[in-house]
Amino acid sequence: MTTWAPGSLAPAPAIAPLGRMLVSQARAELTLVLRNGEQVLLSLVVPLGLLVVLTAIPFVSVDGADTRAERADFFVPGVLALAVMSTAFTGQAIGVGFERQYGVLKRLGATPLPRAVLLCAKTLAVLAVEILQVLLIIAVGLALGWQPRGSALVVLLLVALGTAAFSGLGLLLGGTLPGLTTLAAANLIWLVLLVIGGILFPLSAFGGAEPILSLLPTAALSGGLREVLQGGAGLPVREVLALAVCAVGALTLASRLFRWE
Repeated sequence: MTTWAPGSLAPAPAIAPLGRMLVSQARAELTLVLRNGEQVLLSLVVPLGLLVVLTAIPFVSVDGADTRAERADFFVPGVLALAVMSTAFTGQAIGVGFERQYGVLKRLGATPLPRAVLLCAKTLAVLAVEILQVLLIIAVGLALGWQPRGSALVVLLLVALGTAAFSGLGLLLGGTLPGLTTLAAANLIWLVLLVIGGILFPLSAFGGAEPILSLLPTAALSGGLREVLQGGAGLPVREVLALAVCAVGALTLASRLFRWE
């Protein structure tokens, strides 16, 4: 029979290090996202389906894009922006909204998990899904004749800023509104930005509203990606600044207004 010296089995409860909290929570968040069929559909299937349809069937007119390869050059950057918006904004807003409604966040709020760590973990889970999205969209785009140009580092910067901006907006929406209200609002905003955000149609199609619409995060991300991937441009300063301002503002508001219940 094993014997232990007095005091050797004394419990020593303590809060886990922040790094371990972050890794553990991010893993849990990613698992939840991948188990949600609706979010996988919204994040992966819809963007890929739109890319194939928009490129193969010319029912949306694009100036100077007559061949399938030229249409792919226009639509691949837009679909990349759509994928980021679908995952970082719509999927995250809906998920957070229902987690609050069902009391999941209230229980997390009773643990030592800081609010900032929770928000960072959700953002890391989003980034992991986006890596898969980007790889699939690139593969399908290349198969459709897409010919990318420009710097990969600039593209990564734009995607990172777009993710931060949309993630902040998603957390702000889901962290302040009831679950069903968030569901309706997130889907409506997604649909509106799909139409006026430079994904389906060039912003020039909206005439005098183009300067205002170009400041939308979807338009800034899709426009910046097109400048780099389609035109081979360097750093699109205007789009980078628009995304950075949106990211800082949305994340700041989300961290201050986010409610556990």
